[in-house]
Amino acid sequence: MPLVNVIRGDRIDPAPINVRTPFIRVPMWLALTWWTLKGLGRLVVVLVRFWYVTAPAVVFGWLYLRFGWAGPVGLVAAVATVSAGWWFGHRDSFLRFGWWPVLSRYRRMVYRRNWHAAMVTARLAVSFDRHTVLPILKAVRCGAGVDVVTVRMVTGQIPDDFAKVAERLAHTFGVRQVKAAPGPRTDLVLLALFRGDPLAKVVRPLPVPAVPEFTALPVGRQEDGDGYPLRLFGTQVLVVGATGSGKGSVIWSVVRSLAAGFTSGLVQLWGLDPKGGMELGIGAPMFTRFACTDYAAMAGLIEEAATVARDRASKLRGRTRQHTPTPDEPLIVLVIDELANLTAYLTDRQLKDRIKAALSILLSQGRAVGVHVVAAIQDPRKEVLPFRDLFPTRIGLRLAEAAQVDLVLGDGMRDRGALCDRIPQSLPGVGFVVIDGDPTPMRVRFSYLTDDEIRDMAQTYGRLRVIDGEILEGAA
Repeated sequence: MPLVNVIRGDRIDPAPINVRTPFIRVPMWLALTWWTLKGLGRLVVVLVRFWYVTAPAVVFGWLYLRFGWAGPVGLVAAVATVSAGWWFGHRDSFLRFGWWPVLSRYRRMVYRRNWHAAMVTARLAVSFDRHTVLPILKAVRCGAGVDVVTVRMVTGQIPDDFAKVAERLAHTFGVRQVKAAPGPRTDLVLLALFRGDPLAKVVRPLPVPAVPEFTALPVGRQEDGDGYPLRLFGTQVLVVGATGSGKGSVIWSVVRSLAAGFTSGLVQLWGLDPKGGMELGIGAPMFTRFACTDYAAMAGLIEEAATVARDRASKLRGRTRQHTPTPDEPLIVLVIDELANLTAYLTDRQLKDRIKAALSILLSQGRAVGVHVVAAIQDPRKEVLPFRDLFPTRIGLRLAEAAQVDLVLGDGMRDRGALCDRIPQSLPGVGFVVIDGDPTPMRVRFSYLTDDEIRDMAQTYGRLRVIDGEILEGAA
């Protein structure tokens, strides 16, 4: 053992505790471990969330590694063959369980790509605590020509906020129209984005039901491509539209859906055509009562309907709240074309007062006792139709001005999508239906019947008995 230190320099004695390495490396190891686990967690979330992309990628990748190009090509061919067979074998189930879910996933990605810009430019984004908060796109459900987008609103928003900017959203997403409706929960709103227009084609006359379904009369097609069922029980129907807008399509569509009831005795059709029978006269044989030239007869007919309503109300009082049609007490439908000729333009003041008094009783009391009114009018002003609010079901066809939309259908209906003033003249019979209690207007195209088709229907189901107050000879 040497007695002299031959290494020059200062000697450093070892420290009792070496804290330098742990205090530097341990936090780094923990941080790296945390970031790694967090990244793997996010990767798993992405893989699970977007399974419809990652799962096919994994499958195609495995097939390619295992069988080469023959694997992916064979799988695509097999899926195409099965899909084609499913399509031709049962189209409805293929669309419901195959095509629409796939399209919904794709459309959701399309909407998400433009979602931020759409919410900001439409002023639906909210600034809170120096942060920008957006409504959340929850789900997309596709259908024939329409995408229904479920959105969770920011705290403090209501569905009307989305309805007011519907036109901006339509231009942003490149669709024809956007309509907003309350969702299944108070914090949700449903946005219906209409891509195409199923109502561009004329709707041909629909088959006559063997037994009229008064709660769902088939009268046309709605904007999602499905048939539109008009409810007649418990309501009165007002049709408003400019000249050539298709008011006749609405009237004859309703008449056709009731036609089988004329022969069975369940329905009686009473008609008033103050324009000399120009509109309703062609189908006059289907009417049990019909008046077209004598205004005194028209006033008497309306008063007779009001009397029937009062008599039935006294019989049903304490027994039921809704009349059930029978051959002895049938459903009475009073059809009036151009109501303004009776309520505003009639020069005989005494007749006008009689008509207004009887109509007020009929509209307020008739719907529960099976006496219903289907009235058409061009001028929606309050002074022309003072009891407009007594019609729970209102149909707005093409109108001349934007201000008339809310006047006819109710406050705020134009903001909710009822653009009656923008219906082109090339689409007669297209209109918006609003029912009391439902804040969402429904765009509908009513079926179109030619004069020959109306004559054939009148010949098949006609039972005319009284015209302008005179009983026809030989009438049943």
